[in-house]
Amino acid sequence: MQESSWSQNSDSLSEFSLENPELAQEEQGIAEDLRNQGILPSEPNSLLPSFPHHLYRGRRGKAAVALTIIWGGTISLHLVSWGAWVIWGLTGLLWIQAFRVLLARPKPTPPPLNEATQENWPYISLLVAAKNEEAVIGDLVKTIASLDYPTNRYELWVIDDYSVDKTPEILAQLKSVYPQLRVFRREANAVGGKSGALNQVLPLTKGEILGVFDADAIVTPDLLRRVLPLFEREEVGAVQVRKAIANASLNFWTRGQESEMALDSFFQQQRTAIGGIGELRGNGQFVRRSALDSCGGWNEETITDDLDLTIRLHLDQWDIEFLAFPPVSEEGVTTTKALWHQRNRWAEGGYQRYLDYWRLIFRNLMGTGKTWDLFGFCVTQYLLPTAAIPDALMSILFRRLPITTPLTVMTITLSLVGMFVGLRRTRRDMKLAENNVFVNLWPTLRGTFYMLHWLIVMGSVTARISVRPKQLKWVKTIHQGSDSA
Repeated sequence: MQESSWSQNSDSLSEFSLENPELAQEEQGIAEDLRNQGILPSEPNSLLPSFPHHLYRGRRGKAAVALTIIWGGTISLHLVSWGAWVIWGLTGLLWIQAFRVLLARPKPTPPPLNEATQENWPYISLLVAAKNEEAVIGDLVKTIASLDYPTNRYELWVIDDYSVDKTPEILAQLKSVYPQLRVFRREANAVGGKSGALNQVLPLTKGEILGVFDADAIVTPDLLRRVLPLFEREEVGAVQVRKAIANASLNFWTRGQESEMALDSFFQQQRTAIGGIGELRGNGQFVRRSALDSCGGWNEETITDDLDLTIRLHLDQWDIEFLAFPPVSEEGVTTTKALWHQRNRWAEGGYQRYLDYWRLIFRNLMGTGKTWDLFGFCVTQYLLPTAAIPDALMSILFRRLPITTPLTVMTITLSLVGMFVGLRRTRRDMKLAENNVFVNLWPTLRGTFYMLHWLIVMGSVTARISVRPKQLKWVKTIHQGSDSA
């Protein structure tokens, strides 16, 4: 699988250009009409509040301090007689939270929108940032344009981030077929990556709810009618749809990703059920416009816009709900190299949010329940893998078990249980005939072994970003289209 770079610089929004002069005149006319009606400001950027750029400064220094504390703390715990008791105490506290999560009853899924209320259905804007997606963009547009939702109540914006393949030509042809499709083509020097592309088109969108998809997304026709009821509660700022792997049967890596998505689905349902943190996953995320505006739009100084927006929404007192069915399917990466690049980006972006917002998190702006939930997952996802290296070295030196063994056992146990139950729920939702213990046991064991790659990824990322300068650049996954599925 090939990769192509998609740079993300930390500048402000750049100017966009349309794919040809006629379309440019049409879109500029729409923008002018919206400005005359007072829907848009005279300058697109003024729609978005100012970003607290000072929060994103000194990431390398903060990462170095965090790494020093974790390594130093781990080594110190080996040197004091009561070190093991500290770990056992922390593990006990986290087990209390873990039991709350495991035993929670998932929230019931509300019924889909009723045809009788169609006049009150909200206007929806669906956004896709695409760069060199000729293999999949046509199928995506055809699928989105055929949703079971009134065509006059939703629009599809595809932001072509200066693709150099056939993506522009394909979009030009599709635009004449589907009236709800609108296309922007960014200049070669446009900045901000995916976040910049989304921010750039945001002022011209009209939807009360904004949906974001990757170019390889596969959705069912009833998706919007099932997502929107979750926004009836005013405190809900966003909804994440469960992600599924379209090419799961291809090889070990894609099967592992299928189990991983089942694990993620389980914990998303359980965490939101107890008032914990619901998280956005990029593809298949829906955001209330007022919530996005209050947070300042998408952050162009991060490589994982979804994880960054997750924290900012919760800090701003919004909730994020989760829809388990129907899912949004996407291509899983198929090679070790592609998985390494993707997971390094996810890990770095996820870690960045703690470095950027740690002061606000410690001020408990999200509330005690969410803050404690976030702390628990930070320990198991980031702190534990980072501590694994010094813990292993000290264990070899003193010839004893790693001091973090209780935390490790807890993490593996939660992974096994969550993955097994998540797979069972997924098969139940898909109404598959076979859904017994034996059918789900092997994918669970295989998936747990597959998940061990996160130990290497997390440990290397937390060390790397503490010594290397900030570089907002990531290697974009190349999608293969239906042949890979």
